[in-house]
Amino acid sequence: MGSIWLLIGITAIAGVGGTGLGGGVSCLFRRDSNKTVSLLLSFAAGVMTSVVCFDLLSEALHTEGIKGTLWLVLCGVVAGFVIVALLNALIDRTTNHEVSHIDENHPRTADSPEELTHANHLQEHIEGRQPRSGLFLAGLVMAAAIALHNVPEGMVIGASFARSADEILSNRSGLVMAAVIGLHNIPEGMAVAVPLISGGMSRWRSVAITALSGAPTILGAVLGFFIGAISPTAMVVSLSFASGAMLYVVFGELLPESILMWKSKLPAALAILGMLTGLLIIYL
Repeated sequence: MGSIWLLIGITAIAGVGGTGLGGGVSCLFRRDSNKTVSLLLSFAAGVMTSVVCFDLLSEALHTEGIKGTLWLVLCGVVAGFVIVALLNALIDRTTNHEVSHIDENHPRTADSPEELTHANHLQEHIEGRQPRSGLFLAGLVMAAAIALHNVPEGMVIGASFARSADEILSNRSGLVMAAVIGLHNIPEGMAVAVPLISGGMSRWRSVAITALSGAPTILGAVLGFFIGAISPTAMVVSLSFASGAMLYVVFGELLPESILMWKSKLPAALAILGMLTGLLIIYL
């Protein structure tokens, strides 16, 4: 029972603490924070890639007593990737509306690679060419979307800790995954808080709502933990699903967002540094 409360506490720090910190940061920084956030996202993507490829998937593939492990892992990874991708597509369709400066020749999606040729496009989105009431509503929708999105992220944390249920604090990969997801939640918290504040809500209430949007991470962690502890097969499925979900987060969210925020070669270097840091954490 004590392990569950430790898991809940660690996940609360990553989920509620990460998004809440992002909300607090949004009260202090505006335009000048793009480069810093870009580097943080790239570094987090690198660490997460190492943990997924060299720890979670390795553990799933080498689980003893299960036949057809490779195919089970492949199916789990695909399922995790597709489900989170569909969830994010729904979120983008609901929250990622274009601004009024787009003409008929402009890319129609806010994360299209062609859009990178429009140097001022991200700033146009940040400045938000829409009424205050629209910004406020967009912030509330974003908070709900992020809350839903945080459930599978919590499952990743829970599945990581399920391998050593009695040694939560000594599970380095689980602690690293919780830390990385917490870091990943900071820009998500900023995405929720900025439109709320711009729409007229007080800073404290905006930060509070932003932090609460990270609470479903706890539910996901508990689900991932118990599913992974049922049997070796359930453990393989849980780890594989979590790996697929995180691979989408890395290659579908963190790296594209990092490039969009700062068109430079340095984020790529930080991603490599993050991968090397992940390897050191796993094998030292």
